[in-house]
Amino acid sequence: MPLHIDIDHDQHLVHTRAEGLISLDEILDYFDRVAVTDAMPYAKFFDASKARFSISDDDMMVLGARVSAYASMEPRGPIALIVGSDQDYILGKRFANLGGAKRPLQVFQKVDDARKWLDAQPAVTPPPSP
Repeated sequence: MPLHIDIDHDQHLVHTRAEGLISLDEILDYFDRVAVTDAMPYAKFFDASKARFSISDDDMMVLGARVSAYASMEPRGPIALIVGSDQDYILGKRFANLGGAKRPLQVFQKVDDARKWLDAQPAVTPPPSP
C-alpha cells in the first residue's frame, strides 16, 4: 500500500508516509479515512518525499470537489505536505488552493521545515461529540 496512515487521537495528529506512485484513488481513500475517524480537525503531517503523484487535471477537479464537500466538516486542521520533486511541489501548491478550505496548508521539500511549521500552528479544537 502506497500510503501508511497513523491517526493518533491522543496527540490529535494524522501522520502519513507515502511511497511509490500515488494516484487519485489513494488520495480519496486517505480523505475518507480521515473523515470517518473524526480526524478532520487534527494536524496532518503528510510525508510524500519518497513518492510521486500521478494526478491529471481531471483528477485535480475531483479533488477540488471533494475538498469543497468537506467544508461542512469544519474545523479542519493544518496540513504540512512534504514532496520530493519540483513537479510535485507545483502540484502540491495547486492542491493547497482547492475548494476554498479554511485550513492552513504549506508545501515543503524538507521534512524538518515541515515539522517546525506544523508544530508552530495553533491547535484546532475538535467539536464536542454528539
